[in-house]
Amino acid sequence: MEKLWWCFLVLISLSNVSGQTDMHKKAFVFPKESANSYVSLKAQLKKPLRAFTICFHVYSELNPARGYGIFSYAIKSEDNEILIFWSKSGGGYIFAVGGTELLFSVPETTAAPAHICASWESASGIAEFWVDGKPKVRKSLRKGYTVKSEAVIILGQDQDSFGGDFDINQSLVGDIGNVNMWDFVLSPEEIYTVYLDGTFKPNILDWRELKYDIHGEVFIKPQLWS
Repeated sequence: MEKLWWCFLVLISLSNVSGQTDMHKKAFVFPKESANSYVSLKAQLKKPLRAFTICFHVYSELNPARGYGIFSYAIKSEDNEILIFWSKSGGGYIFAVGGTELLFSVPETTAAPAHICASWESASGIAEFWVDGKPKVRKSLRKGYTVKSEAVIILGQDQDSFGGDFDINQSLVGDIGNVNMWDFVLSPEEIYTVYLDGTFKPNILDWRELKYDIHGEVFIKPQLWS
């Protein structure tokens, strides 16, 4: 009986792993479809956002097959307070702020790691989206809006309610890494520096000082991109 109880405790500990780690040259790996595998991030966010920039690498073979959630920032009153989602039907990335979505189309490509940056500012409502260091056309999104700060931030799933209600058919299968977030809009020069793996200190989410919880089958492995 004691042995069975010990094994149960080990399984519980493995199913939910917390950490604060320098994730440089590492990635979170989501090896299979799942409705309960994800990473939750703990942000250094003390006030509502009037602007932000999010950057990350993502690598998946799902693009021709179906959509999947990458970055999901939900509050109690809005599950798509900030969302970055690959849309197969749209042929590009959905970028949402305050529940309003934009589509940034990208050419169909073979599976390869992609570097993504998305930024938004309330004053102008301008949303920018960058793929591999190259900008898409700027668009208007929720001018005058304020992003609330009491949020649950999830990688690898799309929150359909605050902190959960995941759909296995929207889960990421692949790798995600270099997730950083700032409370202002990075300049084109700064985004290109980040794309080249340059040093530019984030102040909301910092991949070099990341606080996270791993749920389900997600693993930390060396990154596959340079």
